[in-house]
Amino acid sequence: MVAYQTVLVGTDGSESSFAAVASAARLAAACGAELVIACAYSPMRGPELAAAQDQLGAEAYQVVGSAPAEDTLRAAADKAHAEGVVDVRTVAVQDEPVPALVRTAKECSADLIVVGNRGLRSLAGRILGSVPADIARKAGLDVLIVHTT
Repeated sequence: MVAYQTVLVGTDGSESSFAAVASAARLAAACGAELVIACAYSPMRGPELAAAQDQLGAEAYQVVGSAPAEDTLRAAADKAHAEGVVDVRTVAVQDEPVPALVRTAKECSADLIVVGNRGLRSLAGRILGSVPADIARKAGLDVLIVHTT
């Protein structure tokens, strides 16, 4: 059996997604694979950004551009290192989660995507689609859906 070389996992900063990061990290460590952690984001704009800047003042940089995603990625990388992964790369991607993960998987030559199961069993997930189900359909490579909820 060929071990995975590059494992990609997505995170949005939720406890569920951090559980997926931990699972992906354990698998990557066992395979000696690189772990790529991706976080999709949509930057604040217009009135939403103005309101946040008014509230945060000098700390407004925390909600501009990819700053929130970068914070999430730092926390996820710390969790991955705690699980024993040596080779960790983080990527903030401006896009919706599914296209961001599919594109990042191609760009980093991932041979496995790990996602949590959040939304998979919900009514909204069944009607509108969920990240795990959409990734499994669109990725074109192995997908591991881990139980995180």
